[in-house]
Amino acid sequence: MSVTLGRGDYQYRHIDGWGKDWPVSGVASDVATDSKGWVYVAVRTSQTEELNTGVILVFDSDGNCQGQWGEDHFATPHGLWISKDDEIFHADSANHTVMKFSLNGELLMTLGTRDRLGSLGGPFRSPTRAVQSGAGEIFVSDGYWQNRVHKFTSGGEHILSWGGGEPVFKEEAWNLYKQEMGGKATGIPGSGRGEFNLPHDVTVDSENRVYVMDRENNRCQVFDAQGEYLEEWQDVRGPNDAVIDRDGIMHIAEGVGSILITNLSGERIGRWGKKGDGQGNFAGFPHGIWIDESQDVYVAQVGSEHALQKFERL
Repeated sequence: MSVTLGRGDYQYRHIDGWGKDWPVSGVASDVATDSKGWVYVAVRTSQTEELNTGVILVFDSDGNCQGQWGEDHFATPHGLWISKDDEIFHADSANHTVMKFSLNGELLMTLGTRDRLGSLGGPFRSPTRAVQSGAGEIFVSDGYWQNRVHKFTSGGEHILSWGGGEPVFKEEAWNLYKQEMGGKATGIPGSGRGEFNLPHDVTVDSENRVYVMDRENNRCQVFDAQGEYLEEWQDVRGPNDAVIDRDGIMHIAEGVGSILITNLSGERIGRWGKKGDGQGNFAGFPHGIWIDESQDVYVAQVGSEHALQKFERL
C-alpha cells in the first residue's frame, strides 16, 4: 500500500523499498540526479576517529544499484550537486576539498588542498556544499570549521568570500579559532545579517541570487552574487539542503524531519513529512534533497543506515 504525502499542488507517493539494494553499508549524506535520471548518492561508509571513508553509489531510476566509484577521493562525503552539463560537484567536510567529477567518476578539478585547513576566512575549512550558477561561477558554503561562503570562477580561481560569526559548532574548530584570535574570541554565535552559525548549504537561482541555509540560526539568508545581504527567511527548521524546481519553487530538507516548500520570496507553500519508522516517514534526519526531471523528490538522511527515499510527484 502506497502512502501519499505533501501539501496543495505538491503531492507525492512514497515508493516503498526504492534503492534498498546497497552493495555497501553506510549513511546517505546527499543525493542528485543526472540528465538521464540516474541517481548519485554520497555515502559515508566509515566514520570513526581512526578512519573516514566514502563512496558514490549510482542507481537507475527504478532504484537498482548500477555501480560505485570514488573510494580513493572521499573522507566524509557531504554535499552533492550535478550541473545541467552532467558535472558532479562534491564537498567533503573532512578532507577540506571541493571536487568536480564526470558521471563515471573521472576527477576533473579540485579546489582546496586535501587534508589541509585553509587560512582563516579563506577556502576551505570543512565545506558543506558546492554549486555552479547559470553564469558558471562556483559558490561554496564553508560551514563546520568557519562561517563563510566562497565564490570562484568556473576554472576554480577564487574571487571573493563573505560571512562572519565565530565557529562555535565544533569544539576542535572553536579551540583552533581561539588560538588564531589570540584571546579575542567571545564564543558568541553569529546571528546578525551576513553572519552564520553553520552555513550548511548554498543554492543559486536563475537570477544569481544566493540562498544560504544558516542551519543553527534556523533561517535562510539571501544575498546577491557579490555577497551583499538582501533578506532572510525565519522559521526554517534546521535547514540542511535546498533545491529549486523547474517552476522556481524551493524545497528545503529540514533536519527536524520535514520538507519545507516555499517560493523564492520566502512565502511558505507548505511543509510535509515527519520523523519515524512508518512508511513515508524519515528514519533518519533529512540531510540531502533533489528533484529530478519528472519532479520526483529524493531525500537522503543521516543518522540511519541506508536511509534514502524516493517520492513520486502526483
